[in-house]
Amino acid sequence: MPFTLAATVEHEVDIKKSRFLGRVEPVASRADALAVVDALRAAHPDAAHVCWALLAGGDSGMSDDGEPSGTAGRPMLEVLRHHDLDGVLATVVRYYGGVKLGAGGLVRAYTDAIAGALVHADKVERIAMVQLALTLPYADENRVRHWLQQQGHEVLSADHDALVTLHVSLPQASVAPALAALTDLTAGRLGWPGKPG
Repeated sequence: MPFTLAATVEHEVDIKKSRFLGRVEPVASRADALAVVDALRAAHPDAAHVCWALLAGGDSGMSDDGEPSGTAGRPMLEVLRHHDLDGVLATVVRYYGGVKLGAGGLVRAYTDAIAGALVHADKVERIAMVQLALTLPYADENRVRHWLQQQGHEVLSADHDALVTLHVSLPQASVAPALAALTDLTAGRLGWPGKPG
């Protein structure tokens, strides 16, 4: 079961006069992650490197930002994987202190900056959500809305034409049981995209 983070957490590591400003945070997309990286570059114009790793399903990625290949982005990504995270961006802003750390030293520094931040991070279960368009007669609307509210499912919007269309957000694992319960509740009058004929 993948987790994400409740909030942004920062952690600083100082090694041989170099400062490594580690940060982990939840992000919704790769575009959001890259916007965070750009903002960090703008906020730290004197930094030697702004390295990052993103674990977000098919949008995952990483950058060593000029550090020797495999010494920054990859170790940061592995820390995120080890913690079973998804939808999380790890960044490290490095201020060079004048002493070379070597490949092993860099891997340890970037790993420690992210692992240290995760020690203080609150993990929350990442639940895959689905949006459905449910169609039903007006006579069933109040009953269906009441059931959805009792189950904790969110009604995002409603359209009122010949039928009522409720746009609903619910956990993916709840879709089949919800459709079965609502079909019973409406005596089979409930419709949704892909409903068997």
